[in-house]
Amino acid sequence: MKYLLDTANLADIRRFYDIFPIAGVTSNPSIVKREGNVDFFAHMKEIRSIIGPEKALHIQVTALDTEGMLKDADTILEKVDPDVYVKVPVTIEGIKAIRLMKQNGIRVTGTVVYSKQQGFLAMEAGADFIAPYFNRMENLGIDPDDVIASLAEMIALYDYPTQILAASFKNAGQVDRAFLAGAQTATMDPSILEGILAQPHITGAVDAFDADWKSIHGNTLICDL
Repeated sequence: MKYLLDTANLADIRRFYDIFPIAGVTSNPSIVKREGNVDFFAHMKEIRSIIGPEKALHIQVTALDTEGMLKDADTILEKVDPDVYVKVPVTIEGIKAIRLMKQNGIRVTGTVVYSKQQGFLAMEAGADFIAPYFNRMENLGIDPDDVIASLAEMIALYDYPTQILAASFKNAGQVDRAFLAGAQTATMDPSILEGILAQPHITGAVDAFDADWKSIHGNTLICDL
């Protein structure tokens, strides 16, 4: 299992990268919008400088047509770095773009996946990652567990190199389900990771241990005994 941060907020990336075993960072135009009118390429390069060259950085194209997607990809690789995973929506134009990008050796993530068929096509086109939208599928009455399990089954059956990068989560339970269904990686807002370890029953137990120790030893820690 690998965890990625689905954010472009530099402060959050710095903070949580130091805490959690993060495998990379993902973004999309809506996520970038939250940061305001930033210098896009400088901002992405700063993210890269925080996470380092060995981690995965996923940046999404903005063009809607194949030719524009290819131009966006070339620009991203030139102005950020050549190891970026270029995120491409799995549409008719996107599938063509994914196939052409892979012919040119570009790392590609097929995103906006809502169905098995989208995922299958992206896998066959050569996508390195496919990103099924867990919560959005569930909101539409689509079974995300079944979609991810089917994608994982086809990857195993036909030995595709593609990995499932599950996305669009509202809570940690959905992340657990995505991993159990077969996703190798998942990207989420940092607040979901933080919330996992900040639940009242966890902090309550820690506070009780602290109070019991202090009732005997005061503020003296084990390392000071």
